[in-house]
Amino acid sequence: INIMDERSSKLILVPILAVLFVMIGYQYICPAGSNSYSDLDDDGPPKVPSKFNFTERDLDRHVEFNIKGDDVIVFLHIQKTGGTTFGRHLVRNIRLEQPCDCKPGQKKCTCHRPGKEESWLFSRFSTGWSCGLHADWTELTNCVPVVMDKKEAQRNKRNFYYITMLRDPVSRYLSEWKHVQRGATWKTALHMCDGRSPTQDELPTCYSGDDWSGVTLKEFMNCQSNLANNRQVRMLADLSLVGCYNMSSMNESQRNHILLSSAMSNLKNMAFYGLTEFQRKTQYLFERTFSLRFISAFTQINSTRAANVDLSEAVRRRIEELNFLDVQLYEYAKDLFLQRFQYTRQREHQEVRLKRREERRWLREQRDQGRPWPSKHKGSGKGDGGVFEKETENDLPTTTEDYTSQVARW
Repeated sequence: INIMDERSSKLILVPILAVLFVMIGYQYICPAGSNSYSDLDDDGPPKVPSKFNFTERDLDRHVEFNIKGDDVIVFLHIQKTGGTTFGRHLVRNIRLEQPCDCKPGQKKCTCHRPGKEESWLFSRFSTGWSCGLHADWTELTNCVPVVMDKKEAQRNKRNFYYITMLRDPVSRYLSEWKHVQRGATWKTALHMCDGRSPTQDELPTCYSGDDWSGVTLKEFMNCQSNLANNRQVRMLADLSLVGCYNMSSMNESQRNHILLSSAMSNLKNMAFYGLTEFQRKTQYLFERTFSLRFISAFTQINSTRAANVDLSEAVRRRIEELNFLDVQLYEYAKDLFLQRFQYTRQREHQEVRLKRREERRWLREQRDQGRPWPSKHKGSGKGDGGVFEKETENDLPTTTEDYTSQVARW
């Protein structure tokens, strides 16, 4: 009788334990109040259909980044897009085997590969402005390989992964105006193209004196050679295609078409780009693209200098006209960015569902066979007894709030 009671109790205990384990596992995977991107879930079709014919290759941006090998992340920092904050995330906030060495009082950090005196990151806060102040795509693609070869003798060919941040054109333009109004100039930028900087005639300055401090918005908008106009397109395009800064090389309509097409193509083919208005999604996509995890979640401040500017509808339209190329680029970039997020999220959900299906199958097998519950569960879901591995915290990293209206004070 005792033997029968013992067998019966085991048969009853196995399904009870199975149910308890599933409940505990669910709480572990989706704990209440956790920052697991659950509020960003979007399993259905896009809320706004894409205006562009993106392929699966365009959406799938995962790269096999080998920080111990010959891979280098190159950060193209466009002014007033949140690049300073994002650049600090790269050197201070990534969980690495060998973190960047950031000493107090020093602007640059040393970001070496594990066990090597070689840099894996080319950015303002790691290598400095080695290719010039706020170097653009034209400058970086010609300069970075040369600079890194001079700094680090290396036989193997490096793989360069370009990344950048973009921002709503009106907000970015207003932020640059406020920055220039406080005395910023960036006049030491080289603007190198086809081996030389532009002449004074090709790129006239908008002000006399040391800076343009105190400039009104009307004065800022009235300077035709203001580099704030369509800055994002110009910094992402291959300027050698349009004769660099020589405006007489072709008519304006043809020049604009080539610049916009080039900027869109270069942006799409970059390993990664983020949007200032979507900090959480930017963090999520960067982590999934490079298989790297941030230590602390990205934050987004809803109060900016640009947001505090009281604009009339006429002035807003004028800013959009001055930045009509950037407006088109941002529409394209936002569409592609959200499509990539949705594609990546859906794929991740599919993987989780498959994993849970395997878990349920294994639980049924244990229950049907009346086996006692193992004390430990390790493995990959295949092989001995079908045991599986629980999701780790790295599978669902922490995040922060996301706002779509305004962006942080950069």
